Amino acid sequence: MGRLTDKVAIITGGARGMGESHVRKFVSEGAKVVFTDLNEEGGQALAKELGENVLFVKQDVTKEADWTTVIEETEKAFGPANILVNNAGISMSKPLMEMTEADYRKIVDINQVSVFLGTKAVVPSMQKAGSGSIVNISSMNGLVGGAVGYTDTKFAVRGMTKAAALQLAHYGIRVNSVHPGVIETPMVTQGDAVEMIKEFAKHIPLKRVAQSEEVSSLVLYLASDESSYSTGSEFVIDGGLTAQ
Repeated sequence: MGRLTDKVAIITGGARGMGESHVRKFVSEGAKVVFTDLNEEGGQALAKELGENVLFVKQDVTKEADWTTVIEETEKAFGPANILVNNAGISMSKPLMEMTEADYRKIVDINQVSVFLGTKAVVPSMQKAGSGSIVNISSMNGLVGGAVGYTDTKFAVRGMTKAAALQLAHYGIRVNSVHPGVIETPMVTQGDAVEMIKEFAKHIPLKRVAQSEEVSSLVLYLASDESSYSTGSEFVIDGGLTAQ
């Protein structure tokens, strides 16, 4: 308990799934958390449940104006931000020849451009705070091949992480990327996906998919001062998949 006491965190895509897990973990460790999502109903319900140290802001992460609002609301409610978790993202598995330009631009905007916008927006706030930690959620597909579009953006997040880490180090701002494998979220525990995931798990060295809580523990470490000498690095949590 208390690993994020006196810290102010912003978490995107926090209304459900892995983002919700991050929000809960950060609050339990003493942070004041502003989390964002387009899912207003889910976001408001979670904020109400978690209490006074949490604020929900509806946000389209692809819009620079929305990022300005999020930073303003954060500083008004809790003060300058110490932490940003760029968690919002979508997946898409269309074959290359079936993917439209609109499909491609959508996934690039949400998975890649949003990370640029968020990083740029939060730096002045972190300068006020005196230091900061930015955690970018990439994927194991930011290390190895996968679906066109999704893989492209997750490699880009990995690259932006390194570039930003070098540029922001002299401000005391650290930037790292997290590369999850298959995570047990509602998206993969419904319908036909259940049997597919069970079969896929046989090929994971640890023979299971990860729980969101396990990823949140790694994100917590990178957000906290415990990782004070880590920046510009990839942190892989994939059960050994990319080690094969």
